Amino acid sequence: MAGELIDNGVQHFKFEEDFVEDNVRCIPMIVRFKLDAVGIKLKLAEWSRLHTNERSMLAQEPCSTPVEKIMYLNNLRSLVRLRTGNEATGLAIDKEPSWANLKRIEPALQDKAKEHNWHITLEQWKSLNNLQRFALLKLFRPGHENKNFPKAMVEFGLVKAGVNGEL
Repeated sequence: MAGELIDNGVQHFKFEEDFVEDNVRCIPMIVRFKLDAVGIKLKLAEWSRLHTNERSMLAQEPCSTPVEKIMYLNNLRSLVRLRTGNEATGLAIDKEPSWANLKRIEPALQDKAKEHNWHITLEQWKSLNNLQRFALLKLFRPGHENKNFPKAMVEFGLVKAGVNGEL
């Protein structure tokens, strides 16, 4: 996908480089995207118990078709059980996720952009791939490192670095 890098076999965005290079210590967006697709809430403590090669595998393993999703889910559940002794926590699967809507941008995302005096046009939104739209929606949520939101906006070509004193 456009704008993504591969390090240690893990597909990631440039704004994720710091923690991907350090043995994939945080859950990369590509894995978070897949977790949402299969309905699993993976805790950081569970992620940290996985071996580096298992983390890389979860980032690389396909998870698009119904069969791939079942295989990914089963593999993930097995890994969590093996490494933690616990069952993976289920999560409702959003049948109409905001990142997939190409006719409307979530108002809360626009509000976050406005905090930086930015505006995302519908044309810009449509030009992003699914993972990029997913990442933007995750990055502005409470409890997430919002410092990466401006970095992602620049990386995805939605704003230029240095605009309004950013980055």
